[in-house]
Amino acid sequence: MTTETTPRAADVEAIRRLVATVEHSQRNKDPEEFLGLFHPDALWTTAHGKVLLGLDAIAEFTREVLPAADWDGEVTYEVVHTLFIRPDVAAVKVRQRYLAPGEESEGAPLYVVAKQDDGRWLLTACQNTAVIAR
Repeated sequence: MTTETTPRAADVEAIRRLVATVEHSQRNKDPEEFLGLFHPDALWTTAHGKVLLGLDAIAEFTREVLPAADWDGEVTYEVVHTLFIRPDVAAVKVRQRYLAPGEESEGAPLYVVAKQDDGRWLLTACQNTAVIAR
């Protein structure tokens, strides 16, 4: 996990909280909480390669699949690296784990997040990638 003591520390913490909210929305299968984290013009690519352009497409997909998700167990999202591309844009590497009795799966999402004029960080371009065990 990225830890900083520079002026960026507040931004790193805000991004960590954003990812924690992604985790919370997934644990609770709450599409509205999840959708509140996106920029209106966001791009989302699912772990299975479905490309969703804009919040309307992301919302339609999310409202259909998230509440009906058939996994039962814990899900965790951990920020493992944050790279500031510029002061208001960061690439965030996340370790995503689904833990259920007798099974575990992992994802390696990449979130490009952008800081808004009001100081909030929003998901802007995201690729959710499944990790295949070898």
